[in-house]
Amino acid sequence: MELSLEYKVREPKILLDKNPLLLLLHGYGSNEDDLFSFASELPDEYYVISARAPYDLQYGSYAWYAINFDADQNKFSDHDQAVLSRDLVVKFLEELKSKFPIDISNITLIGFSQGSILSYSIALSYPKIVQRVGALSGYLNLDTTIVNYQNNDFSSLKIFSSHGTVDQVIPVEWARKTDPILKSLGINSTYKEYPIGHGVSPQNFYDLKSWLLEK
Repeated sequence: MELSLEYKVREPKILLDKNPLLLLLHGYGSNEDDLFSFASELPDEYYVISARAPYDLQYGSYAWYAINFDADQNKFSDHDQAVLSRDLVVKFLEELKSKFPIDISNITLIGFSQGSILSYSIALSYPKIVQRVGALSGYLNLDTTIVNYQNNDFSSLKIFSSHGTVDQVIPVEWARKTDPILKSLGINSTYKEYPIGHGVSPQNFYDLKSWLLEK
């Protein structure tokens, strides 16, 4: 069965009738190997699947959507491509459910940077298909959610977000605006900061893993 996205999979070490899924979404200019390096550290009962973004930037680099610069070096995200990728990941999730014995009531997205922005968009647009989001070094871009997303039922959604206080790629101020919006929607939201740049520190990863295990 051909799936919509290239991916890597770590099968669960503890087999259940249906196993929970952790879907990893990498950042701009990276690939599915990046977050997959964490796979051996993630809980044994999960399918850990790392997806490759659809837009090829050459030399093993991929993106979920384009980021363009104007003459003043201002950055603009291609929202149309972001929406296409949002719905492509949703389609990919449906394909994974057909291919693997996945517990559809226990699906977690873990995204880094652009993958994190996309994870927020998927969860706010379609909260029935995702129960948890680990959003690392990203921010909430409401231009990439469905129309009237705020009317969705978020009662079963939990979000862990984190950011480096000296992030030189996505300013921490952008991330700080996200948590109040999530809480205003009634979402169970946890936000943490670390004294790092654009990356995931060992403490950050430990906190994410602890959050996964306690939920």
